[in-house]
Amino acid sequence: MGDAVTGGEALVRALCGHAVTQVFGIPGTHNLEIYRHLSAYGIRHVLPRHEQGAGYAADGYARVTHRPGVVITTTGPALLNAAAAIGQAYSDSVPLLVVSPGMPLRHPRLATGLLHEMRSQTEALRGVAAFSHRVSSVAEIDAAIARAFTLFRTRRPRPVHIEVPLDLLEAMEEAGSVRVTPHVAPSAPGTEAVRKASEVLSRAHRPALVLGGGARGATASCLALAQELGAPVVTTANGKGIVPETHPLSLGVSLHSPSVQRWLTKSDAVLAVGTELAESDLWSPPPALNGTLIRVDLDPDQMYAGLPADIAVVGDAAISLKELLSGVRGHARVEADEDAVGVVSALRAARDAETAERDARWIPYLRAIRSVLTDDAVITSDSSQCCYYGALPHLPLGPEGRYLHPTGFGTLGYALPAAIGAKVAQPDRQVVALGGDGGLQFTVQELATAAQLQLPLPVVVFDNSGYGEIRDEMAARGDNPTAVDLAPVDLPALARAYGGQGTRACGPDALAAALAEALRTPGPTLIAIREESP
Repeated sequence: MGDAVTGGEALVRALCGHAVTQVFGIPGTHNLEIYRHLSAYGIRHVLPRHEQGAGYAADGYARVTHRPGVVITTTGPALLNAAAAIGQAYSDSVPLLVVSPGMPLRHPRLATGLLHEMRSQTEALRGVAAFSHRVSSVAEIDAAIARAFTLFRTRRPRPVHIEVPLDLLEAMEEAGSVRVTPHVAPSAPGTEAVRKASEVLSRAHRPALVLGGGARGATASCLALAQELGAPVVTTANGKGIVPETHPLSLGVSLHSPSVQRWLTKSDAVLAVGTELAESDLWSPPPALNGTLIRVDLDPDQMYAGLPADIAVVGDAAISLKELLSGVRGHARVEADEDAVGVVSALRAARDAETAERDARWIPYLRAIRSVLTDDAVITSDSSQCCYYGALPHLPLGPEGRYLHPTGFGTLGYALPAAIGAKVAQPDRQVVALGGDGGLQFTVQELATAAQLQLPLPVVVFDNSGYGEIRDEMAARGDNPTAVDLAPVDLPALARAYGGQGTRACGPDALAAALAEALRTPGPTLIAIREESP
């Protein structure tokens, strides 16, 4: 038998056993038994100003480290505050572990007025997480944590909620050694599927590669396969930079472009890796493809979603693409109908022409940002026009860098707390948050968190005094724009009030200078840019 531990200590021991060294959260009356043990097990803690910020910070941490981000909340409203972040992590396949207390084991179904009481936390969280697990004994805690880490390591990573009843957090029980997730080798694809896909790709006259976030662990094979096939490469937002966006075969993040979508419909073989090919990637319903669609994905359900696969290659992307590359090299290649580099050049020009008038306001500033940042910089973005119209297609990155964007669920307020999580994870790496004034004000209080941490963190904000996208959509419908204009806020002064720095950039050169200074200055520096409508 082992030593007797409380449920709170059993939880922290289980986290430590799975190599968790960093958590994000806010202590509350009901989770103090968890907090009591964090430092003793060597687990660091970041205190955000809101649980939604904790969730986004843990998300940013997870995306740059490829390790699960962990959030600790208390009961009721605190857990629900994190729900938007959990939904975003689900949408973007981010491994996020949220642990919270829950009502006592024998708590009545009828309301009693207990602090933070709600009918069912697990039912609420099941709507946004991969699963929500309420343990029924101290002994079950480490098994529940192991179950979560098994999902993270063996299946499509998605957020998980573990609930420990209040009385179990304080209950003392004998505990043995921590049960941890066993090593499981990455899943290999079926031989027949790889053979069929290799033959189709080898015969293709006009092949195309579409890369999503699930291809990130296979960057070298993605580029090698594109070069072997002479295939243009287009990515989703989550796939940004997997293939260097300055490479002559790269179309970057351009799935939303009508010109690029028309090109895809004419391709005789489309290899889609680690992507849903969803409306949130395409900004429109999926186009009907005339060629063979080969899908590579860890999640077999994706083979029937959106555009169903003609050939389904189910398995780990890195293993699958190595086998496909070997298979293609083992076949005689047909001659391409068109020069791929020329096709990419023409498509880039067509894409940019489609949106030249709209995007011109951001491009000089994005070039200024690119001129200052190192190749391995991390950029976090919000669901803001300057990000999805501006930075996604027009700020080139390579595999060394990362661009963290809230796709799919499309939450606002992501950029600042996600940048904090990324910077906590890798303090020696440049991290920049990018967004608009509307999105920033969802989580602007996290400037105080960044100031307390004293990590250099530029926050670049394009200020159009409101919700620009919704304003434009209303105008396009012929409606009178309503409830989209925000009263002016002195954002640099607000940053200074929170303990950071703040300034305004009146042009690209001023932005480059301010950004370079911010990267050397401890704490957050908010750089506001007045955005004029085109």
